[in-house]
Amino acid sequence: MTRHTPTGDRVSSGVRPRWPEFTFDSLGWIAALVAGSLIALDGSPSAGIWLAFIVLVLATVLLQLVAGAVFSLYTAGYARGSFDELKALVFTVLSVGLVLSVGLYVFQPTSGVPGAAAVIATPLALLMLGAVRYASRLKDESAGSEHELAQPTLVFGAGWLGRNLVRVMRTDRASPYRAVGFLDDDSAMVGERVEGLPVLGSLDDVREIAIKTRAAAIVVSIARADAALLRRVSDLGAELGLRVLVFPSLEEVLEGKSRLRDVRDVGIEDLIGRQPVNTDVESMAGYLTGKRILVTGAGGSIGSELCRQISKYAPEELIMLDRDETGLQGTQLLLDGHGLLTNNNIVLADIRDPDALAEVFQARRPTVVFHAAALKHLPMLERFPAEAWKTNVIGTLNVLNAAMAANVDTFVNISTDKAANATSVLGHSKRLAERLTAWAAAQTGRKYLSVRFGNVLGSRGSLVPVFAAMIEAGGPLTVTDRDVTRFFMSIPEACHLVVQAGGIGGPGEVLILDMGEPVRIMDIAERMIARSGKDIAIVFTGLRDGEKLHEELVSDGELTHRPVHPKISHSSVSALSPGELDAAAWQKSVESRRP
Repeated sequence: MTRHTPTGDRVSSGVRPRWPEFTFDSLGWIAALVAGSLIALDGSPSAGIWLAFIVLVLATVLLQLVAGAVFSLYTAGYARGSFDELKALVFTVLSVGLVLSVGLYVFQPTSGVPGAAAVIATPLALLMLGAVRYASRLKDESAGSEHELAQPTLVFGAGWLGRNLVRVMRTDRASPYRAVGFLDDDSAMVGERVEGLPVLGSLDDVREIAIKTRAAAIVVSIARADAALLRRVSDLGAELGLRVLVFPSLEEVLEGKSRLRDVRDVGIEDLIGRQPVNTDVESMAGYLTGKRILVTGAGGSIGSELCRQISKYAPEELIMLDRDETGLQGTQLLLDGHGLLTNNNIVLADIRDPDALAEVFQARRPTVVFHAAALKHLPMLERFPAEAWKTNVIGTLNVLNAAMAANVDTFVNISTDKAANATSVLGHSKRLAERLTAWAAAQTGRKYLSVRFGNVLGSRGSLVPVFAAMIEAGGPLTVTDRDVTRFFMSIPEACHLVVQAGGIGGPGEVLILDMGEPVRIMDIAERMIARSGKDIAIVFTGLRDGEKLHEELVSDGELTHRPVHPKISHSSVSALSPGELDAAAWQKSVESRRP
């Protein structure tokens, strides 16, 4: 059984049973009816009225049960004294009172019980039932806030999330945190009381406030806190000895993936990420509903998250293709809750094999394709450029040919910022993939396009887990250059962009996300070492072949515009027909760039 938090959010089982509530409500109604009848009859009921009164009580109990079911008073599991429960209670009691009043006025000559009895009893019942629920809530909050092991905690953000966090702290007897006050950068709120707690000041005042309240932790409860703000709070927390925690994102809470009490320590990803672009994905992703969709590279970090997001839009079929059987099993576990690998939507195939691709596309006839399969590690491809050619260039051409032969309507090629002013084998191979996609768009007139973004946090082999492994091993931590910077975004945000691209991009376009300010890798290294508490050396290895000191999002000569969203740029690349591909020229150009 589940219940709601005071704002209607569901939490785990182990809550008060529902039938005792119904029993109490029935007793409350009986008391209210007795009082209403005595008042209506001026305190002198006749001896024969009691039989009618018993029938009235039984009818009231039945009506309360029916109305409670209609308004989910006993089935939704509301938290005690919450506004959601109060609303359901009001509708239930008023409905019962209305039916009783009409019934008593109609049958008053027979029953002897005046209709005024129900009219008087209804507000009395509402008052009693509501007062007891609110008293129960106050008792819960008091019990939660008196938890002797709970850490005194400041809540940064007195908005919707912050208020709910305080309520959860108060009602959860096992909560390790006890709210002692709010912080908010809105100066107009300072001095106000929210959920019974004072807004003590802004983040600039945290030093004095922490000393005054003896706070041991601070929770950031701002719906869309960006990395810059989290870095500021984290630095203050480190300076003052405060544990810094964050709420799940608002999207996670609303999607049910996280509960409001799931506060967690601020992670390095929070400190180097960026605020997600606020786009109406629902209105842009209608092209997925009821369609057959194929994702290449479905076992990878981007591919698996793409499949998860696409599944929310109720496609007719989601075909997940990869040559990595273990990766496919992980994606199936994510989506279906099992890894049996027997479902028809799991396809084991290699994009280097044009015959296998043609067979899959002809048999399944997808209408939308997301091409996420690629080799992505820059230094490996510098050493083995032929592999980049086979997978990122010819593999992409194979997928495009299969898609065109199957009359695919929408094709989204996932690219990288390294394709802009490319200096590496990886960048050049992905640039060719963009140009081949533009050629396919020109051939078909359909929405064949590319999406370009920077480094993805949390993907396999990405910077943060690599640094974490180095620190765990005792170091040293290797950085290519003291001043090197990179753009970063989260896997869910990258996939949001990819999904949106199919809805807002045009044939042959390249969509580029405004990724904010680049992040200095040295800053990440220093923060991760400081958070580890270990004495880890940093060794500078120098930029590797093909690497840039600073990445770019747009190539020289590329023109961009933003017709749909202020944070998403549209550009274009010159088309490249397959007949212009030359493996020998590719190999020669690679060798000419080597020192």
